[in-house]
Amino acid sequence: MKILVLGSGAREHAIITALRREGDGPEGGAHDIVAAPGNAGIAADVPVVDLDANDPQAVTGYVLENDVQFVVIGPEAPLVAGVADALRTRGIPVFGPGRAAAALEGSKAFAKRVMEEAGVPTGGATTASTLAEAEAALAVFGAPYVVKADGLAAGKGVLVTSDLEAATAHARHWLEHGDVLIEEFLDGEEVSLFLLSDGHSVAPLSPAQDYKRLGEGDEGPNTGGMGAYSPLPWLADRFGSETAFVDEVIETIALPTVRQLASEDTPFIGLLYCGLILTPRGIRVIEFNARFGDPETQVVLPRLETPLSTLLFAAATGTLETQPRPVFSDEVAVTVVLASENYPGSPVTGRRITGLEGAVGVEGVSVLHAATDLDEVTDAEGRPVLRATGGRVLNVVATAPSFAVARDRVYGVLEGIRLEGGQYRRDIAARVAEEVR
Repeated sequence: MKILVLGSGAREHAIITALRREGDGPEGGAHDIVAAPGNAGIAADVPVVDLDANDPQAVTGYVLENDVQFVVIGPEAPLVAGVADALRTRGIPVFGPGRAAAALEGSKAFAKRVMEEAGVPTGGATTASTLAEAEAALAVFGAPYVVKADGLAAGKGVLVTSDLEAATAHARHWLEHGDVLIEEFLDGEEVSLFLLSDGHSVAPLSPAQDYKRLGEGDEGPNTGGMGAYSPLPWLADRFGSETAFVDEVIETIALPTVRQLASEDTPFIGLLYCGLILTPRGIRVIEFNARFGDPETQVVLPRLETPLSTLLFAAATGTLETQPRPVFSDEVAVTVVLASENYPGSPVTGRRITGLEGAVGVEGVSVLHAATDLDEVTDAEGRPVLRATGGRVLNVVATAPSFAVARDRVYGVLEGIRLEGGQYRRDIAARVAEEVR
């Protein structure tokens, strides 16, 4: 197929890498893949086009003019902008929910309402439109305080703190952009589970766990994610097996949500990201996203043995029930994010990145680009110089028979990559590596 992948981050690089593994055709895969707008790493793998991924008319026009057969939408912004709707009205298969269903991520209040009506287990929450309402809700729920921006906030809209002054300031800031949610604090292990949906049925991928805080030991501010690992062997201690956990999520969370949206004539066609927490009272939903998570995608897809294109196209065309349950490798995967100086505040960008050649030939290792571009100047050998263009710059990913080996591979490569002021966590998957030795 000729496939257009929309997006420019490491998540999209991971999707493209998985699609390119399929088949024995030219350029490393049977598919003709194009990305928009992509980044320097993606451009080294597939053609990229200068296209506004958030513009429904521009995307639809490009697809029709270039005989694209299938569109995969990576980030949330094009979904909320209605890109999937525009494509579907022209009969183009697309993986990603329409604007109405994408409100499951675009509006925390909408998601809470859907969960309540579907009977999905989640924490209590109050929507606040004014600072007085937010302050009243903070007093009711008490510390630790959980404050969330209602709309999209690029991973920066959530604050969990025991500091009432900080919680109030966070609410005040995001109230300038819309409503905020004050939520009940839920304590326990967090799990990310992706489920493909064709609007009426679901197919699960493998669970993963990510690290949201900037610093080791889960200290520092929230980020878009500093690393992740998959699978989660400790799930068996509580549920008997990973499969039992996944089945419970399907029956109590995913299917009720998908069926509720279908009953409202807003079918969810795409990737339902369930951000979950395992509390003493059972599994609870922290949040839903309407697309592949980042950086969890970077550790889930390398372990996927079922062809990704088959699953995505089945979801897009309403035939997911005809597919067997996705199969995953027994190998584990770990990814660590290299971020720019001052991330997640105002990251310092434009700095050069060197040392990536150290990843070449390292067993099980790949480097996925999140925010990179090529400088106008070249190095001594005449090669373009890579530079950082955003906060999260690169993901180093490793698969291996064990977490200890995967971590050694990832950190061995990271030690050779040079980015002035670059930062990364050194404790990603450390605990699970120690537990399963």
